[in-house]
Amino acid sequence: MAENQEPTFQIQRVYLKEASLEQPNSPAILLEQEQPSVDIQLGVEASPVAEGIFEVCVTATVTTKIKDRTVFLVEAKQAGIFEIRNLPQDQMGPIMGIACPQIVYPYLRSNVADLVQRGGFPPVHLAEINFQAMYEQQQAQAEQDAPRIVTQ
Repeated sequence: MAENQEPTFQIQRVYLKEASLEQPNSPAILLEQEQPSVDIQLGVEASPVAEGIFEVCVTATVTTKIKDRTVFLVEAKQAGIFEIRNLPQDQMGPIMGIACPQIVYPYLRSNVADLVQRGGFPPVHLAEINFQAMYEQQQAQAEQDAPRIVTQ
């Protein structure tokens, strides 16, 4: 009997891998009337777990400050375990850098908003992300940073 060579892409599990909320200047900072500045950093990482099984994590760091004092800092890492088999190697990068993060990200958005709200603040809603544009930008940057071999 021949082994199944059909392409496979399945979500095994989506889970909150890590989350933290810090309010280092509370309670005094909570009495401030000034609007805080918000800085949001996102990252995507993928790693093999077993043969044909991969973990893809999307990380968000939300830093809110008034002047130079932190109001709150939220860090959250949402992960998914995906079964990916029998796909051409050139499709693996886009699957891991675009398709998987698009599945995991809505869970991250919800968890960040919930964590901020539980901390006593209005929820921070992370914007929708175009993971394809983000992936293409990272690929272009990697190409630009690659060492060039010059022949004379």
